[in-house]
Amino acid sequence: MSSPLWPGQQHSLGSRLAARLLRAAGWTALLATPPGPKFIAAAAPHTSNADFWPGLFWKWSTRIPLHFVAKRELFRFPIGVFMRAVGGMPLDRRRAGGNFVDAVVSVIDREREIIMLVAPEGTRSGGQYWKTGFYFMALKAGIPIGVTILDWQHRRVGVIGYVTPTGDIEADFAEIRALLSGVRGRRPENEIEAYPRPADLSGSERPGRAPL
Repeated sequence: MSSPLWPGQQHSLGSRLAARLLRAAGWTALLATPPGPKFIAAAAPHTSNADFWPGLFWKWSTRIPLHFVAKRELFRFPIGVFMRAVGGMPLDRRRAGGNFVDAVVSVIDREREIIMLVAPEGTRSGGQYWKTGFYFMALKAGIPIGVTILDWQHRRVGVIGYVTPTGDIEADFAEIRALLSGVRGRRPENEIEAYPRPADLSGSERPGRAPL
């Protein structure tokens, strides 16, 4: 079975090699047909540092324009070479007045096509709620959320479906939970079920101020 490809792309030597290595390790690459050239990739469950490797080979094999943002100090030589090679983009949140969500939205707006990767659990060691920054990024940018799984039980990695944020965060999160049904992380005991953190627990979770 051939690896799925991002629309408009063709397999390269590198993507074929990445796909073969991914399959050799027992993984199946997934990429539900994207509704457009941009979305927020909400990756879950993120329970281990080992999630990096199937995720990276999935990116290479599908040739998806997957990126993540990090503070610009991390992009200094020599580590910056690696950061850019795996999809990192330096972020200067001062350009958005210190507002992280607005800063990421400005990056999304300037690109013709971009998939912005976020780990909404915010930790690999368990907790009660997902952070909601990714949700408000998608809402403000007017793009869908691609539910991106790291399913170690069934060895599946990639996008299984999309949720278009409506502003009804509870209903939208219910759709996300439904898509994640049966998905298990490498360390299931560290999984956080997809419930939004209540706004009254932290003012930083309100729209426009929400962090990753």
